Amino acid sequence: MFISMKYNIALFLFPVLLFSQQFKNEKPNVIVILTDDQGSMDLNSYGAKDLYTPNMDRLAKEGVRFTQFYAAAPVCSPSRAALLTGKTNLRAGLPGNVPIPENADNQGEYGLPTEEVTMAEMLKENGYNTALIGKWHLGHRPQNLPNGQGFDYFFGHQRGCIDNYSHFFYWSGPNKHDLYKNEQEVYLPGKHFSDLMVDEVKGIIEQKEEKPFFIYWAFNSPHYPYQGAPKWLEYYKDLPSPRKEYAAFLSNTDEKIGSVLDYLDEKGIAENTIIVFQSDHGHSLEERAFWGGGNAGPYRGSKFSLFEGGIRVPAIIRYPKKVPANEVRDQIATQMDWFSTIAELTGSTVVEKIDGKSLMPIILNKNTKSQHDVVHWQLKSYDDATGQWAVRKGPWKLIGNVREPMGNNKKAIVPDLFLVNLEDDISEKNNLVKSNPDKLKELLKLHQEWLKSVQKERGI
Repeated sequence: MFISMKYNIALFLFPVLLFSQQFKNEKPNVIVILTDDQGSMDLNSYGAKDLYTPNMDRLAKEGVRFTQFYAAAPVCSPSRAALLTGKTNLRAGLPGNVPIPENADNQGEYGLPTEEVTMAEMLKENGYNTALIGKWHLGHRPQNLPNGQGFDYFFGHQRGCIDNYSHFFYWSGPNKHDLYKNEQEVYLPGKHFSDLMVDEVKGIIEQKEEKPFFIYWAFNSPHYPYQGAPKWLEYYKDLPSPRKEYAAFLSNTDEKIGSVLDYLDEKGIAENTIIVFQSDHGHSLEERAFWGGGNAGPYRGSKFSLFEGGIRVPAIIRYPKKVPANEVRDQIATQMDWFSTIAELTGSTVVEKIDGKSLMPIILNKNTKSQHDVVHWQLKSYDDATGQWAVRKGPWKLIGNVREPMGNNKKAIVPDLFLVNLEDDISEKNNLVKSNPDKLKELLKLHQEWLKSVQKERGI
């Protein structure tokens, strides 16, 4: 009788223990949300007073947000290359924006090199279903498109921007319809692209079976054309243009993020889902963006510039199982760091030498120092005589071949070299090149040594 009872109890406990062990060992799902051209201050948790961003702010309240987080580049393609490879864009083989395919052969530029290991490939090797929903902008040949770079599924546009209702690319070259499922062109005219993306993201979540999912949700907003839903244009009707149009598109984006957050709650998997959020770089002052709309707050610069307003971006991570809630980290962190952080949290293997460092030490302890002693940027070319570049060590930052878009066809008068101490001058008003020759020499040497090593690595 005793043996029989013991046996029955064991049979009863076995499935409970098995379920417990499976839950304990279950890999987390991953959603990386990248907004496009969102200004440094453009959500409430970063200081915006005239915007409505409850869902982005919900991520901040339920996770950790960073105040000195840097995009890898102030333009779209290099930023995305760095995110997906964990390397600086130069080390990833992508100095500048990918040209439209009609110009690729003439320019000899085809996008993210296929030999680079992407975050999707890393996670796929670890048993993940991988999907890209949204904007690609990293190449157009089959081997350079998402399905050739580790994504099991792709829904979105290949080029840098589209009209959100017709899904046409109307800029630079022939007008071209640009909406795809994998490599198959699909036509869904009249349906706002943001709504289509939400449906696709929910579909990936719904299809979750035994494998965890990785979704790279690359918004095309608030990048131009500003096309927020009519209700948001009405909500912001009293704001001046172009802030009104920009704000409407940003709140439209926030609403869509909220739809997915609610869906994760509904499915009971929010606790086991890592969500990373950041803007790809600063706001745009281009003519197609009505010469502005975004806000960099105290920071100088915008998209295309290596002043702080071009590269210091909002960034947040939420993962209830391991990331504390409603906390702020002021340490220097970079876009490349998400690669290593996600690798650590998912138990994935990093097979290449990358530039990113796991952020978990500073996430778990606000007193831990930054994982980076020195941070480098360079874009446009591997030649620092023509490419804009920057290096930061501690509070000191040096920019070379300075660029500062001003909007409305205005031109800024800027020096070739700009040295600043960000602790004393967060708005980068005072150039200290002449008054600090030793610091100039030190940072210039750091940049030159780094660039030389990158050139050697890339065979240039």
